[in-house]
Amino acid sequence: MMTAERFLALVAAWGAAPRRWPSAERAAADAFVAARPEVARQALSDADAVDALLQASPTPAVPAALRDRVLASAAGAGLRSRNRPRRWADRLALSLGAGWAAAACAGVVAGMALTGHISAAAEADAVLYQASLVPVDDVEVLG
Repeated sequence: MMTAERFLALVAAWGAAPRRWPSAERAAADAFVAARPEVARQALSDADAVDALLQASPTPAVPAALRDRVLASAAGAGLRSRNRPRRWADRLALSLGAGWAAAACAGVVAGMALTGHISAAAEADAVLYQASLVPVDDVEVLG
């Protein structure tokens, strides 16, 4: 059960839209809204107003000089960009993925090929079994 304090903290952090809330807490928050609509309605109304203001505000443009300074300080701290090409890792991942895909396709083809034989044998067994259940009298057959 979610407390009022936790619900208010959740709405303050994530806004009024439940799709932005952590998935682990959505069910409890929905139950809280159903149980305490007067508290939830006010909190959601306030958060919706803040969301509308944030949505209407312009997105700030980052100057290129600031971007370059941040990247230079990151490089100075020993951090490196992940945008460098890693051709060997990409090729390895592609070949492993292609191998798994080929194995999956081969499994599907083999399964489809075997299913026809197995189902035909199962149908024949079913017909023979059903025939053995019903006794046939020679008088009925020959008349």
